[in-house]
Amino acid sequence: MEVVLAMMIMASGLFILTNSWSGTYSRLQKTQVQVQLAALLERKIVEIEREYKTTSLESMPEEKSDDFGAELPDYSWQMQTQKLNIPDLSGIIGAGSGEGQNMDLGSILKLFSEHLSKSVLEIKISVTYKHKKKPITVSVVIYKVDFERPLPMPGAAASL
Repeated sequence: MEVVLAMMIMASGLFILTNSWSGTYSRLQKTQVQVQLAALLERKIVEIEREYKTTSLESMPEEKSDDFGAELPDYSWQMQTQKLNIPDLSGIIGAGSGEGQNMDLGSILKLFSEHLSKSVLEIKISVTYKHKKKPITVSVVIYKVDFERPLPMPGAAASL
């Protein structure tokens, strides 16, 4: 009887120890994937910034994707671009109230919003790990600004 009780205690201890190790191992694998995703995302951001540094906003592709080669077959990346979307803020400043000064401010705000929309490009970069159960994706959004585009000045001469 004592031997059976001792065997049960040893089996329970071994079971708890095995579960502890397997839980730790799965957490270690998950952490390794997350660190790899972060490193690949950082690398891809630098590559895209370098590749499109001198490219005009109009020449940027709307979408581009690829994988990381044979050494990392489970990882892939995707880039999506779109113009910066600025909401209409004329209602906040009272552009519709009929006051002349607010109408001018509203039209200047609209002109500036349109200029920003043409001068700033939103670039979303995603890296995906194709896991057995479901893919894991991390993304970041960066902005490319065209500082060479002239700022529209209402009432100013076209050329100085």
